[in-house]
Amino acid sequence: MGHKNTIFLALVATLIAKEAFAAQHVVGGSQGWDQSTDFKTWISGQTFKVGDKLVFKYTSLHSVVELGSESAYKNCDISSPIKSLSTGNDVVKLDKPGTRYFTCGTLGHCSQGMKVKITTVKGNALSPALSPSSSPSSSPVSSSSPSLSPSFTTTTSTKSSSTSQCFTSFISIVALSVTIMISLF
Repeated sequence: MGHKNTIFLALVATLIAKEAFAAQHVVGGSQGWDQSTDFKTWISGQTFKVGDKLVFKYTSLHSVVELGSESAYKNCDISSPIKSLSTGNDVVKLDKPGTRYFTCGTLGHCSQGMKVKITTVKGNALSPALSPSSSPSSSPVSSSSPSLSPSFTTTTSTKSSSTSQCFTSFISIVALSVTIMISLF
């Protein structure tokens, strides 16, 4: 029975650690989801991995609409959205690799550039970037417009996200240590 408990506790600790290491990307950085945000610059400093979360922070003038195709994204066609969000603090989990398309549902905002194309890559959620880096990797992301050509880097979206990841890393290590100590008794 002791070994089953040890395995169970190790599994729980692993799941907690995986969730704790996922990055939270505040879309648009400190400006948030707003027309004045330069999404081209913001996205160029991001790496999106499976398990990460997008956080859309915005006022009641905006909303978040997830589109189902690159064509809908390019044409700002919000007539058949996958999802529409409007709380002003929406969280979208990136649960599988691939490309997802988001825009503002307010008339004219998409055509004025209030949209982002997020490409999520497979990645080890247990090895997050804990400090910003400005050097892009060799895998650029293709873009729907010539002026939007982001490259992946190993930065988190905000300093608070990095601090939060350090704290959750510490908690995960403590939880795993406690699990190991319990299994020894």
